[in-house]
Amino acid sequence: MLIGVNVDHIATIRQARLGIDPDPVMAATLAILGGADGITVHLREDRRHIQDRDLALLKAVVPVELNLEMAATKEMTGIAVRTKPDLVTLVPEKRKELTTEGGLDVRSQKTVVKEAVRRIRNAGIPVSLFINPDIDVIELSKQVNADMVEIHTGLYANARGKKQESELKRISIAVKHAINIGLHVNAGHGLNYFNVSKVVSIPGIRGLYIGHSIVSRAVLVGMERAVREMKDLIKEASGRI
Repeated sequence: MLIGVNVDHIATIRQARLGIDPDPVMAATLAILGGADGITVHLREDRRHIQDRDLALLKAVVPVELNLEMAATKEMTGIAVRTKPDLVTLVPEKRKELTTEGGLDVRSQKTVVKEAVRRIRNAGIPVSLFINPDIDVIELSKQVNADMVEIHTGLYANARGKKQESELKRISIAVKHAINIGLHVNAGHGLNYFNVSKVVSIPGIRGLYIGHSIVSRAVLVGMERAVREMKDLIKEASGRI
């Protein structure tokens, strides 16, 4: 199971002063030294954290999977086609949200999403859709020709007790169904050092995409160590399956 490290919040700190430090590109290299199998960045339309320059530099220097999260707009699709990351993940985007609040509404945006998927795949780039663990949305993801889906784990991460177990079961059912209809499956959002192990135990997940919790720990212990600790947790949990 691969681990993709999202370095958006390194850029968030930088943009607080509109300076040059800390550099998300340098953070990405340290994450890779810590064992990251991929680097994720979300190039938002409002450029609140990651900038076009960051994406270009990461494309030039990152030797592992570069996953570009983006809205399914013409502008972003054009950037993806020109930059050619290893993977594009289409995500919902709202101007006032603190972070992504839920999965992509493929149902109401089917035509737009399908066209974005078509253009990106024609450029030779696989496409993932960030979606809620919903069987109907998984079916729609297949219909718009996505290569894979990333299951939104935020409700699981924020829940406790029986509610968390219920959300975990919902994720497990979604993962199984997606695999059965020929989609690769990733998972992410809200995963941290305390809740990641149960998600790892779900069979068939290709990779986990984690950002905020790793960056938060990196502030205290350094990026390389923070990634290595998460990687060790995932390996340990994988060994118990």
